Amino acid sequence: MSILIDESTRLLVQGITGSEGSFHTQRCIEYGTRVVAGVTPGKGGTQHLGVPVFNSVEQAMAETGANASLVFVPPAFAADGILEAIDAGLPLVVCITEGIPVLDMVKVHRYLEGRPTRLIGPNCPGVISPGRCKAGIMVGDIHLRGDVGVVSRSGTLTYDVVSQLTGLGIGQSTCVGIGGDALPGSTFVDILRMFQDDPETRAVVLIGEIGGMMEQEAAEFMKAEMKKPVVAFVAGSTAPPGKRMGHAGAIITGTAGKASEKIRALAQAGVTICSHPAEVGLATRRVLETI
Repeated sequence: MSILIDESTRLLVQGITGSEGSFHTQRCIEYGTRVVAGVTPGKGGTQHLGVPVFNSVEQAMAETGANASLVFVPPAFAADGILEAIDAGLPLVVCITEGIPVLDMVKVHRYLEGRPTRLIGPNCPGVISPGRCKAGIMVGDIHLRGDVGVVSRSGTLTYDVVSQLTGLGIGQSTCVGIGGDALPGSTFVDILRMFQDDPETRAVVLIGEIGGMMEQEAAEFMKAEMKKPVVAFVAGSTAPPGKRMGHAGAIITGTAGKASEKIRALAQAGVTICSHPAEVGLATRRVLETI
């Protein structure tokens, strides 16, 4: 099995006619994803990349049965695009857009409360269930279908780790980039819970980084509920306090945000810790051999 997306996913793309939306929609189609609709206000009734375009998410859902959205709307309008998808009742929204204002995301988080939509991102590479479906910007060819779940705050490190796993013949059930912003739509705990409930995910790789307390929250969840082995790498051990390192959420504003504190919490939860990202593939293989 996989989590979030699979062969039954019917994807619509918000911002499909823009340059980024066009490029990555084509890659998703080539991977085998069922892209059933695009949404660009004012361009309803046209076609793009052989996909029908609608003026609204609600209309696209009604006419195509879309059940997931991939958002490429520019930062100033992306929150409105996410809200539109939530309002239409889409079960899954994956937002790639980087640079959405924090206050806009605060509104999105409040609007999500009590609603059935699962938001992945923003500022993320998306989600892929290898051999089944791709809703994101990652290169599909480096992935291999299998039974290791991957969840990460870093897109680039995800690609590195996935390439290692595939090179060792270790396939992935689903790879989820939760994004590097301070207010992601889904946390490590949200995704770990899904992997725990997925009978075909045997182990999980977690890639964290400095800033916030998501890794510590993940460690508490693992102690209490996680039965499957986890391998982790936390980036940013040499990062200076008070400086943002790449991602908007990667800034040490207190002791808890340090990589060392995150590593300590994860180790206490029984996680296999890697000191360098190049170690993750072999560490995962060793863990799988003990199951």
